[in-house]
Amino acid sequence: MTTAKRDTYTPETLLSVAVRVFNERGYDGTSMEHLSKAAGISKSSIYHHVTSKEELLRRAVSRALDGLFAVLDEPGAVRGRAIERVEYVTRRTVEVLMDELPYVTLLLRVRGNTTTERWALERRREFDHRVAELLKAAAADGDLRTDVDIRLATRLLFGMINSLVEWYRPQPGGGSERQQLVDTVVHLAFDGLRTGS
Repeated sequence: MTTAKRDTYTPETLLSVAVRVFNERGYDGTSMEHLSKAAGISKSSIYHHVTSKEELLRRAVSRALDGLFAVLDEPGAVRGRAIERVEYVTRRTVEVLMDELPYVTLLLRVRGNTTTERWALERRREFDHRVAELLKAAAADGDLRTDVDIRLATRLLFGMINSLVEWYRPQPGGGSERQQLVDTVVHLAFDGLRTGS
């Protein structure tokens, strides 16, 4: 039976199991034994796909980070007024979070205990910095209130978005619910930040 499972196991399905277990037990609290039991394969079968538990972590957080950074290169993020670009990035960030929920959840839970975690935290800071630069540009254009500190607004914006991992659970056929959530995040954030003009 283990042989049949091993034959059908792929790096992607193994990664999916690892992310689930990391999110349930915490990365530090997960052993290769936990992963092999959750996957229903031997530890040696896992090593056929990856060299270490940390490699699985790196693949998982890379998937989340790649999704977020790809948003910054999309046409809506690079063309138009800064306010339109930052609203676009906010909208797409929420969508990436919903699409890659387990992976983004794991990314948001890393604490810097390993080389991979420190790398992931640095990349997260870089993403946040790029969004903060868009907010600064929108303020300089006169589209955002000047009485709100941009660093604080950036933290609050990401706090609201990132909190979704704690309670958002996709519903089958929930396309309208999903759209409503995206729209609500953007409206709550930018109706309060935009100038009256």
